[in-house]
This record gives sequence, structure tokens and C-alpha cells, in this order.
Amino acid sequence: MEPRIQYAKTEDGVSIAFWTLGEGTPLLVTPGAPSVPSLGSWRTPEARAYWERLARDRLLIRYDHRGCGHSEHDISEQSLETLVADLEAVADQAGLEEFALYGYSSCAPYAIAYAVRHPGRITKLILFNTSARGSDLFNLDRLRKARESEDDDPEFYLQILVHQALGWAAGEVVQALVSDTLKEVDPRVLRMSMDTVVETDVTDLLAQVAAPTLVLHRRDLRYPSLDAARALAADIPGAQLLVLEGDAIAPHVGDADAVVSAIDEFLGDREKTKPPGAPATQEATTVHTILFTDMESSTALTRRLGDAKAQELVRAHNTIVRNALKAHGGSEIKHTGDGIMASFPSASGALECAVQIQRAVAARGVGAHGHAPLLQIHIGLNAGEPVAEEADLFGTAVQLARRICDQAGGGQILVSNVVRELAAGKRFMFSDRGEFVPKGFDDAVRLYEVRWREDS
Repeated sequence: MEPRIQYAKTEDGVSIAFWTLGEGTPLLVTPGAPSVPSLGSWRTPEARAYWERLARDRLLIRYDHRGCGHSEHDISEQSLETLVADLEAVADQAGLEEFALYGYSSCAPYAIAYAVRHPGRITKLILFNTSARGSDLFNLDRLRKARESEDDDPEFYLQILVHQALGWAAGEVVQALVSDTLKEVDPRVLRMSMDTVVETDVTDLLAQVAAPTLVLHRRDLRYPSLDAARALAADIPGAQLLVLEGDAIAPHVGDADAVVSAIDEFLGDREKTKPPGAPATQEATTVHTILFTDMESSTALTRRLGDAKAQELVRAHNTIVRNALKAHGGSEIKHTGDGIMASFPSASGALECAVQIQRAVAARGVGAHGHAPLLQIHIGLNAGEPVAEEADLFGTAVQLARRICDQAGGGQILVSNVVRELAAGKRFMFSDRGEFVPKGFDDAVRLYEVRWREDS
């Protein structure tokens, strides 16, 4: 039996269909895409089993966006604003004062926008197989070619989209979902929805997400890529990234048990039951951007200036770095004698901190008789998933950040390519400094220098 349909009315007067399952702590789930009816997937046995498992011991709420499924079809637009309004209407009509929000695939950016606008209502945020940028979710060349034939053959266009979501081996499932969607979605709305998805970008909102966040991503998914998930987790303060096996964008396809178990554990409604055969690598990790500072020629300075004067420079270094950490959300992990190791929840915060450090050092001026400044700092950054233990961080991500710092000269900020990609679109300027093979590593790493001087 299908769930009973209820309706909510948006502020602009559109009727939005939603349904509930189970009872308990509420979990509101977005559609997978603005043009895919939620009950369409309910009619698939695998999907129904997935939603029923999620609804055990909790209240599950799902809905159809405007123009889709049982919601009102006569609409003039779909946009970030209207799709957030759909979510708002359902949450209000269902009487949800506080709830967990689960956004996946191309609708997750609208969940992010809602969470930022209503921080007091969202207890936890789950983001599955998605990116802050809608354009990351598709092979844009294939999408464009399919779009060229859409007017003549909307079924072929939709098959391309659904195959990308469910995998190319899921022939019968794809055809069933395509048939259901064509019955419940006007081709005009389908075009409108895809345009909205591709144009959506909520990157600038990520740093404002206040709710504890879990980013789930399947390792072999091509669109969006694992790098997009890493960037998403890195830019949301304190977010955890959990990498699962598989390549299907839909949560009920492939290892659905692993998805449900991860969500159960994160929400804390009941203990996680590890599915049989689940790989041991499914441990929740947090993406950190690691920053190392080091004073230039500290040993030589001590011999030249004496212990007391050299210690004054160390204190100046510590004050500058700690002030910058405080200003940009960094956490000091440890003092390394001649430098400091710190961790950041976002790459942009770490880069802003590094720039502030170098500008503060430069503001101290040159040394006596026009010589080079006594205090010079070199900085290295890398991002990854280090192991946390007893207030310290360990692992490859940390080791590489240390090696990158060692490559930097006085006044330089060097970063790995992953940091540069995480900070894409954040107005930082990078210069390619080529590759080097870090000590203890087998493969070469490409380095980029951050241009921080006002006249650079």
C-alpha cells in the first residue's frame, strides 16, 4: 500500500504533496531531483525496502517538488528560491519544530540553503552523493547532446539522466522510472528543472552551516566525483565525510544497507548494525586542512642573536600565528619548536589565515641597516582525512603538509593541488610551482604558491 498523500501550501500559493512513514524523531528527505516523483521510487521494491528501513523508529517525511508527481503542475518557474520554499512549506505543514534534514543528489543544495536560513530547526544535516555546485552532478557534454534531442524525444533525454543516476546496468529499473516520471512530469517542467539544477551553486553558504553534518559519497561515482564530496565536507565546519563503496547515485541502489547504517549511527536513534560483508574502511572521517608554519633559519638566528633575542622572535611568531588562527577558525594542534601545526575545517579559512600571517610578518618591516627581516616564516598546507588521537592528528595528510612547508621559502605559502581545488572560486590567486617528490612518498606532488602580497 502506498503512503497517504497530504498537501502543504507555499507562500506563493503552490500545493506541495508530501507523505509520511513511521513515527518518532522526524527525518525530512528531499527528492533526489526536482523532476523525479517520490512515489515513483516507492513503487520499486528495492527503494521501498530502503525507505521502510529508514522509517524504523523514526518519522520519515518525503515530498514532491512543484511541477512533479502529486504536487501542483501548473507552475511558471523553478529556482533555488522556489524549491527552498517547497521544503519550508512541507516542514511547516508537518509541524516540525526541530528535525534532521537529508538532502541527496541534485536537491541537496536546496537542503543546504534551508539549513542556513533556519539553523534553529535543523538538528543534523545529511548530504548524499552531491556537491554544492549543480554542474558537478552531470557529464555536461553528454547532457548537452541529450538536451539537443529532448524536444523530439523526451524519453531518450530522461533515460540518459536516470541511467546516470542508477547506473548503466539497471535497464529494467531505469525504464520503469522513466515511464513513471513521464506520466507525472511535463517535459516543460523537466527542462526547467534541469536548468535550475545546473545553474545552482551554494558554495558561498557552506561556511554558514551550523548543524552537525554528514557527507556520504560512493567512491566510484563519476558525477559528482569524490573530490567534489571532499570539497563539500571541507567547507562545512566540522563536517564528517564517509566514503562508501559503489557507483550509483541513488541511495537504494547498490549497498543500501551501508547507507542506512551510516545514517542510523549519525542520527543516533539506534546503534549501527554493520551489514554483513561491509568493508572495514567505512569509518567516519573529518576532512581537515592542515597548516604548518616554520621560522626561517631559526638555528642560525639563535647563534647570531643569542638565546634571549631569538626567543623574542619565537614569541613574535607565536603571537602572529595564534592571532590569525583565532581570526579564521583554526585550531592549534601543537607547537613544533620553530613553528606551529594547525587544523581548519575549511581550506578557505586556512588560506586566509596563512595570508594574514605573512602580511603581519611583512608589516614588521626590514631588519637593521636595510637587511632582510629577522623574522620570516614559510607556510605549507595540505588537506585530507588525518587520524585523530589524543588531541593530535596523524597520517599521510599531515606528513605531506609538513613536507610542503619544508619546500617553502621565507615569506612563501605553498599548497597542494587538493587545497587549491577546495578553494576554487574563493578569490585566491595561485602560481604553479611544479612537482616534487616528498621524502617518504613514492609519487610526485604538484605545488602551488599563494600570491598574497597586495602588489602581486
